[in-house]
Amino acid sequence: MIGWEQALATPRDAAPPPAFDKESLLRGFHPDHAPGAMVPLRVGVSAGQPCPAALADLLQANALVEDVDIAGRAMREAEVLVVGGGGAGCVAALTAARAGARVLMLTKLRMGDGNTVMAEGGIQAAVGAEDSLQRHYEDTLRAGHFRADRALVAAMVQDGPEAIRWLIQQGMGFDLAEGEDRIGGHLRRKKPGGATAARLLSFRDYTGLELMRVIREAVLLTPGITVLERHPAVELLTDPHGRCAGAVALDLERREILLARAGAVVLATGGAGRLHLSGFPTSNHYGATADGLVLAYRLGARLREVESFQYHPTGIAWPPHLAGTLISEAARAAGGKLFNGLGDRFVDELAPRDVVAAAILREIAEGRAVAREGCAGVLLDTPGLEAAQPGILAKRLVTLSHLAHRAGFDPAREPFLIRPTLHYQNGGIAIDAEGRTAVPGLFCAGEASGGLHGLNRLMGNALLELVAFGRRAGAAAAEAVREDRPRGVGLTHLAEWERGLVAAGLPLDRRAPMVFPAYGNVDLAAMLRKRVAA
Repeated sequence: MIGWEQALATPRDAAPPPAFDKESLLRGFHPDHAPGAMVPLRVGVSAGQPCPAALADLLQANALVEDVDIAGRAMREAEVLVVGGGGAGCVAALTAARAGARVLMLTKLRMGDGNTVMAEGGIQAAVGAEDSLQRHYEDTLRAGHFRADRALVAAMVQDGPEAIRWLIQQGMGFDLAEGEDRIGGHLRRKKPGGATAARLLSFRDYTGLELMRVIREAVLLTPGITVLERHPAVELLTDPHGRCAGAVALDLERREILLARAGAVVLATGGAGRLHLSGFPTSNHYGATADGLVLAYRLGARLREVESFQYHPTGIAWPPHLAGTLISEAARAAGGKLFNGLGDRFVDELAPRDVVAAAILREIAEGRAVAREGCAGVLLDTPGLEAAQPGILAKRLVTLSHLAHRAGFDPAREPFLIRPTLHYQNGGIAIDAEGRTAVPGLFCAGEASGGLHGLNRLMGNALLELVAFGRRAGAAAAEAVREDRPRGVGLTHLAEWERGLVAAGLPLDRRAPMVFPAYGNVDLAAMLRKRVAA
C-alpha cells in the first residue's frame, strides 16, 4: 500500500491501462463472487436460488404481524395502493390517478426520501441521430452479461425517448449542448460507462434530485392521490382467492396499525443497500432494507438475480465519516481518470461498473492502492479534470464540489480517495412488461423489480426504468381494478408460510421486514405487539 503523501508526489501516467480478462477479474475480486457470499434459499417459490446470506435471512423470516387480528378494524379504501414514495412510486401513482383511479400512497419516510434523489449521473435514452433503440438494447444486455429479460429490456429502451418527453412536460430541466439556446436547444449527451453511444442526459450532477422535484410536485398537485407519509408497509393482504388486496402499515407517529384495502397494489419499495452486504458501506438512503422483496416473496412472488448487486466504483473512501457516499459517474463520463498509488491507470474508467469496481478492489488487495489514515482506495484525479476543462467542477459537477467541501479539501488541487460502495440491487421481484408479478393484483416497479439489468446495470438505466415501468405498472394497475371492492381480506397466507418455515427447519422467531437498519435501534416487533395488546 502506498502512503497518501507519496501517492500525491508520484507522477501520473495517463497512458491507456493494460488489458486483462474481465471474467477472471470479476470472479476473483467482485464481492458477489466472494467465498461464502451466497446461500441457497430454502423456502418459497424461488427455493434453491442463490442469495446473499443477510438477504436470505429476511426473505425466510416470519411475519411481523402474524398475531394481528384485523377483524373489525377500520380500513382505508383505495382503488390502487402504491407502497413506496420514491421515483417509481410517484410515477406509478401519477399514472394511475391520471387514468381515473383513486390512489393511496404509503411511504416509509417522507415522499421523495429514497435512492432516486441520489441518482446523480443521468438518464439514458436513445435520442441522438447516431444512436438507436437497438444499440441501447444491445448495450443493456451486454452489460448485464445477457441475463436480463429481453422483453423487459426492449420495453424499457422503446419507452426511452417518450420518457424524456414526458419528464420535460412535467417541468424537468436537462443540460443543453454548449452554445444552445434554452428554447429549442439540443440536449447535452454524454457517453456512459459500458455504452457504445452518447445517450446519457443529465441535469448538472444531480439529475435524480431534479427528477424527484418535479414528480413530487406533480403528485401533490394531482387530484385523486392521498399520501400517508411515515407509514411503512409491514405485510400484504390477500382475498380468499390469493389475490393481493391491500397492505398492513404502521403509523410511525401514532404507533398504530393501519389497514389499507385496494383492488391493485404497486410495490415500489427500492433496494437493499442498508443490509451492508459483505461489510460494504452504501450510497443508499436510510430506508433501503429490501422490504418489498420480503413481502412479495412471502405472498408467492418469484424472485430473480437476487444474487447480483452493484457496487458503484466511486464511493468516498476518505474521510471515514463520509465513507460510501457516492461520487457520480458523471466525473468519469466527463473525462476523470483513476490512478493507483504507483501513478498508473489500471482500468478503462468507462468500462461497465462491475468491471471498474472489481479492478479497484484488485488494486487494494494486491497492494497498489493508496492508504490515508487507515482508509484504502485509489485516486479520482479531479485536479487533472479541472486542468483539462477549466470550470467543470463548479459548473457541471456541483455535487462533487460540495462533497469535497464537506471533506475539507479543494478538488481542483487534491484528488478524491475512492473505493466501491454498495449501490444497487440488480435483481428483485420478477415482473412482466406491464409490471405484473406472479401474484394476481400485485405489481412492481423500480429497484425492487428484477429482470431488467441481469447481473449488472448500466449507468442511467435506473432512472429510465423507474419512469418507464412506473408508468407501465401504474397504468396496468388502474386498468386491473375491479368494480367491486375486495372482500374477505386477511392474512391467511401467513399460516402456509409458517408451515413452510417449519418444514425447512428454519427458525420462527426471526421477523421481517426490518423496515429500518439494525443500527437504527427501532424494535418494530415490540411496537406492533404493544399495539395489538392495546
